[in-house]
Order: sequence, then C-alpha cells, then structure tokens
Amino acid sequence: MLRSVIVVLMLLPCACGENPAIQVTLNDKGLQYGKHAGTDWIQEKLERVTLPDITGDVLGFIHYTLTGTRVKQCDLPEPSVQFYPDDKGIKTSISGLNIALTGGWTTHCGIIYDGGSFDMAVFSVDVASVVELGNDTNGHLSVTSVKCDAQVGSVDVQFHGGASWIFKPFVKYFKGRISMEIQMNICPTVKKIIENLEQHLQTTNVSVDLDQILTFDFPLTGSPDVNVSSLNLGFKGEFYNIKTHTEPPFEAQPFTMPDQQGYMLSVGLSEFTLNSASYALYSAGVFQAVINDSMIPPGSPVHLNTSLMGPFVPELPKMFPGLMMNLQVYAREVPMFSFQPDAVKLSFQGTIKAFAIQTNGTQTPLFKLNVDSEFSSKVWIAGGRVKGSISMDKLMRWKALQRDG
Repeated sequence: MLRSVIVVLMLLPCACGENPAIQVTLNDKGLQYGKHAGTDWIQEKLERVTLPDITGDVLGFIHYTLTGTRVKQCDLPEPSVQFYPDDKGIKTSISGLNIALTGGWTTHCGIIYDGGSFDMAVFSVDVASVVELGNDTNGHLSVTSVKCDAQVGSVDVQFHGGASWIFKPFVKYFKGRISMEIQMNICPTVKKIIENLEQHLQTTNVSVDLDQILTFDFPLTGSPDVNVSSLNLGFKGEFYNIKTHTEPPFEAQPFTMPDQQGYMLSVGLSEFTLNSASYALYSAGVFQAVINDSMIPPGSPVHLNTSLMGPFVPELPKMFPGLMMNLQVYAREVPMFSFQPDAVKLSFQGTIKAFAIQTNGTQTPLFKLNVDSEFSSKVWIAGGRVKGSISMDKLMRWKALQRDG
C-alpha cells in the first residue's frame, strides 16, 4: 500500500533553491484514494508471489524446510493510511490479514527423510509501518523505514504426502515455530522493500531534456512538509537553455497555495517557471524570424513589395520603387508573464526591421518599427474539458523612418 503511494509521489514534478517555483499538495482525500487503488493492486500482486523458503527445527532434532510457498488466497482488509507528522512521513496499518498458502515440505530426522505438500492458513496478521519522507542533496525524494511492528495471530498447517502421519504428533510444535518465523520476517521484509524503493528513487531523473533547446529541472527544494491533513512538496520547476544552462536575471519568489481540502491533489505553478522558459528561449534566439514574400498567401491583398506597401508607408515607393522586401522580427526583451487574480498576462516588446532587396541581392535597411503589446489569457474547465481564451489588452507602436543599419 505504502509503495503505491510513494510511486504516485514519484510521478509528481521537484533549482534546489530557497523558494520552490512549483508546489504540490497531496490532501488526505488523495491519500485515501491511493489507498483504495493500492489495495486492489496489492491483492493482485500477492496472489503471484512466491515466498522465500522457511527452514528450522523442532525439538532440536526434526529439521524441516517449507519451499515454493505461494499465496492461494488473501483476505486483505482495507489498510489504514495516514499522514504522520511525528516522523515527517506516512503511517500504514493493516489489521486482520488472513492468508492461505500452499507449497512443498521436506524434513529429516537423523537418517529419515520425507517430503510432500502442505496447506497453511495464517490468521489475524497485524502490521504497522512508518516511513519517513525526506530529500537528498540532489533533490531526490527519499524514504526511510523508521518503525515497524508485526503480530501473527495463529497458523494452521496441514501436511500431505510422504509419511506425514509420523510428524502429526509434532504439528503443534511446527505451528508455533512457523508462526514465529513468519512474524520475525515481516518487518525485515518491509524494510527491504523500502530500501529497494529508496535505491530506485536515487536513480530517478530530476532533470529532463524536452527538445534540442529546453531542459527542465525539477528537484525537490527541501524536505516534504507533513501535517495531519496533507503532504506538501516544493519543486524547483525551472527551464534552461540546454546549451548554456544559464540562470535568468530573476529569482523565484515565495508564494502560498490556498487550502483545497475538497481536492485530492493541488498543484501551484509560479510565474517564475513560465518566465524561465521564456528566458531560455530568448537566450537561444527563438524569438526572432525573417519573413519574406513567399510566406504570404498569393491571394493576400498585402505583399512585401515597396510599391504595394505605399498605402502604409508612403515614402517607400518614392525612395525604393518596385523592390521586394524582407521583415526581420524579434523580441527586444525577454517576454514576461505575470499572474493576476483573474488572468495570466504576457508583456511582449518586439521590433520589426524592414529591408529592401536590391537587384544585386543586397539588403537596404528601410525602417524599424517597435511594437509593445500585452496579452491576457484565461483558462477554465467546462464540460470535462480544459478551455481557454486570449485577448490583446494593449498595443503600442512607433517607427523610425530613417534608414537604420
């Protein structure tokens, strides 16, 4: 059950800096949902498990081995899972677990060897485990088993085959011994599972290359914050230019997430994440383009020709008649996002440089047009779909008519 919850946390996004740009909150409602899904998963997995051999002796001279033990049936009650602030982690408890097992047995007493099959029923198994959550120096989620307690109510064993009747007088001793062996091995097994999970977590990536331009870093910025009703994780959430990996000239600012008890999972994204992506793209030269007439549909009334551009710039046909044009479009500054209470705003400061293409192929600068604009966007969910809108709030432009080299 605990493993399924940790797997969910691994799928969630984590500079290891002071302020996280992305925050994730798993509420108790989400934890309980994970418990329901995890119980079914564990039930299915248990029925495919082959347990380690159990060996021992009874009365000091009857040696036995139970081998190939597998689960025939499992009555798995719904576990109790809760946030556990005392150890900054999660506590899982299972009470009244009953398991039916089957396998093979071998035994020997002096020169007498025998073997056959067995059926075993283990009743009223109680297990309580506490796992502490933390982070390592590289921003990986870490898990540590800090508490475990296991109790086995009783064991019933039926031996079949061989000369098992010889050992029937000793069955009561087998039961006690096997019950003790099972109980002694539960917590070491739980600890081993947690250790294996911890090793896997240390090898997971906290940075991923999205394409040839962008890489995304999401290590944890600190230890998980655990309280009685939620688990809170802070992640770096920063984009970089994959070639330079340069920090932007701004930092993530602290922000708080409103309490959302009605939701299983809440994710908070700061404007820093979007602006770091914008800075990475800007530094990679993405926000620039050259537009020529071949990119304009043939049926368009406007074409990049100095004569056809006369209605917009009257000086052009007089100074450079009948020449084709190119437009160089680029961002003058890093486009910046800002989060408002009801919208996401984008400020874009761009420039358009126009060139006339001479008959010998050289380009003559014509004018420079600065365009500063602001856009607003809104996102909402309706009819089970994510929807959005975008609008232009402001457009300012001015041009330099002198030839600009």
